[in-house]
Amino acid sequence: MYDAIVVGARCAGSPASMLLARRGYRVLLVDKATFPSDTISTHILWPHGAAVLSRWGLLDALEATGVPPICRQMSFDVGPFALRGTVAANEVHGFCPRRTVLDRILLEAAVASGVEAREAFTVETLVFDGDTVVGVRGRHRGGATVEERARIVIGADGVHSVVAKQVRAPEYDRRPIGTCAYYSYFSDVPQDDIELYVRERRALGGAPTNDGLHLVMVNWPTHDFAAVRADIEGHVQRALAMAPDFAERVNSGKREETWYGTAGVPNYLRKPYGKGWALVGDASYCRDPLTAQGMSDAFIEAEQLADAIDAGLSGRQDLGRALEAVEAARNERVGAMYDFTNQLAALEPPPVHMQELFAALRTNQEATNEFLSAITGAASLGDFMSPENLRRVMGAATIAT
Repeated sequence: MYDAIVVGARCAGSPASMLLARRGYRVLLVDKATFPSDTISTHILWPHGAAVLSRWGLLDALEATGVPPICRQMSFDVGPFALRGTVAANEVHGFCPRRTVLDRILLEAAVASGVEAREAFTVETLVFDGDTVVGVRGRHRGGATVEERARIVIGADGVHSVVAKQVRAPEYDRRPIGTCAYYSYFSDVPQDDIELYVRERRALGGAPTNDGLHLVMVNWPTHDFAAVRADIEGHVQRALAMAPDFAERVNSGKREETWYGTAGVPNYLRKPYGKGWALVGDASYCRDPLTAQGMSDAFIEAEQLADAIDAGLSGRQDLGRALEAVEAARNERVGAMYDFTNQLAALEPPPVHMQELFAALRTNQEATNEFLSAITGAASLGDFMSPENLRRVMGAATIAT
């Protein structure tokens, strides 16, 4: 019998498994995929997410892959002008790693910590004792069904989580799907850092990634997906034309892979725990990828979940109360960003107060750095957007003029 079975071995599942194994727990980690393998993703690991990776002792392994640092001088272009600045989280930079690279590092770290990993393993159903989850039934590809039991089963299996579905995890604060997206990888693009461009009904940008390539992504309102899919290249070029300098640099390079796309993802929070089960990562909380919070959020929540499970399984604290605290901390941490992400994903012109803020930031580098740190999640977005802080920023702009 295992202490924990974790379903899903990517940015939430592998870290949660690793952290529990490092505390001496017997952990089984399963995933229907084999690694390395790709998955639809924005790829952006913001500095605060990279700081967590550093805390786990894994940042050196990521840097050794040759992925360039980003957020040293990022650009957020709102149309009339661009805000440029740095994003800091304990002096750790961000990165834009390929998922074939990052997910493999995380899985190998979990195995090195003592986790038993089974790739190409599909969970078919959960095992219940009354209303309590006590294990899983599943099988390796082409193999016979087996049953494994554990003190807790953790669903780290994404938006379409089998664990969440079978325990009927309640959803709340659900918002409409905002954007659809296509992305690909280009070589020979003159670009040193992440660039983001927000236009009416479009958002686009890119960043340097592994192997000398550059991620290029374009977002449209989700109801445009069928039209975009029918002529991807044409729609991409028309969107890029809204940022002429970026378009020229992208088109001076060469697209090395196909266009990968998604019609969008749902926005929700789920109750992430119950009797014998817990959720983490996108299985717990999902938001539009436009602000690229997924990987960093997964790292933070995996760490908090592992701490809570350790407290519960060790007897130091009631497990239910420990997991309840994780949910409360998650909601407090992501609330302002969830609202901002959904507002941005509407791809509508910025409201007047945001236009006034952008204008004030244009001549205030310190406040621009604070704003960029806030919208990437490295600092509290709620604190930055508080009335008191906005009065400070706007007041400084008035004095400067």
